[in-house]
Amino acid sequence: MQQTRIPAAFIRGGTSKALIFKSTDLPVAREDCDRIFLETMGSPDPYGRQLNGMGGGLSSLSKVCIVGPSSHPEADVDYTKAQIQLREARVDYHSNCGNMSAAIGPFAVDEGMVKVAPDGEALVRIYNTNTRKLIHARFAMVNGSAAVDGDLVIPGVAGSGSAVRLDFLDPGGATTGKLLPTGQVLDVLDVEGVGQFTVSMIDAANACVFVRAVDLGLTGAEMPEEIESKPGLLELLSKIRCAASVAMGICATVQEASKKSVPIIGFVSPSQDAPMLNGERIEADQIDVTARMLSNGQPHRALPITASLCLAVAARLSGSVVHQCTRPGQAVNLSIGMPSGILVADAQVTQDGGTWVAERCTLLRTQRRLFDGSVYARTSRIGQNSQG
Repeated sequence: MQQTRIPAAFIRGGTSKALIFKSTDLPVAREDCDRIFLETMGSPDPYGRQLNGMGGGLSSLSKVCIVGPSSHPEADVDYTKAQIQLREARVDYHSNCGNMSAAIGPFAVDEGMVKVAPDGEALVRIYNTNTRKLIHARFAMVNGSAAVDGDLVIPGVAGSGSAVRLDFLDPGGATTGKLLPTGQVLDVLDVEGVGQFTVSMIDAANACVFVRAVDLGLTGAEMPEEIESKPGLLELLSKIRCAASVAMGICATVQEASKKSVPIIGFVSPSQDAPMLNGERIEADQIDVTARMLSNGQPHRALPITASLCLAVAARLSGSVVHQCTRPGQAVNLSIGMPSGILVADAQVTQDGGTWVAERCTLLRTQRRLFDGSVYARTSRIGQNSQG
């Protein structure tokens, strides 16, 4: 046969979609897996649309998740996220996807990898190998399967679904090993050929660099298409991101940083009236802070979850860029205005002997299995020995 069949499921988690494989159905060697992932997702594609694969031409729709037996004593399953680049033959394992994390627990239960009661609340303890962090997923079970129907509406996804509560435990240092990689909540970053920018470089759930929208000549309420079309803006944000990567110790050079997806960059502004992608508007008094995020060079229609959790932590760090833009006296939950609506996240942050500690981040997502069966990869592209 000219193509190889590989068992997989296609699942929406939050505002992302991904192919999910069991580790037992994949080769052991990572380079063999990479060929499978690129082939099944339709990358590289010079058109950026991934029409010859399962990808959707956006970073949020070009992901693969691998789920297998846990290597951690306090987890039920291991979960690895692979980000598939659109136009390059490159697979990035440097960060987690918080949205797809919502699908891992239900997938593990529905596949019989984790045994739970057929009804009531299930708890699946997940070890994310990208960040070496634990995630607890709690969700309803109905007649032996993870619940799908429910009344939770999340911005960016039409309709409603059953809630999946995600608790990211001890999220600090997910990428660099330190909540504050530079030791400061606020830094002045020298960006070659551009100048200096005041930023906050925070590493919680994922490494992020935050800059004030006003320092970029923006209002902060720009929509994704406006961000993409503004001359020089994406290049400027890329340069700031790469400079931050070096400052955070993630990469040794800006050239190396340009080939990695972390840190994620975002710009923030105080709460304000702003349009949404569905034509409605956010009122300033509905939110605590306004944010826009980019990953893999693309403005997000809905914020990446790990970046949102990092932003929630940053909002509680006195003096940070995000804290400066956050409404004073905000509630326990942080309401973040974004292009798709309002995202709510909670972060528990304390100080221990003058040192900031991120103890936990929490939010709610929904998920739904869209199909399962087999995906096909051309054997000529993945090699004769690249079968699980």
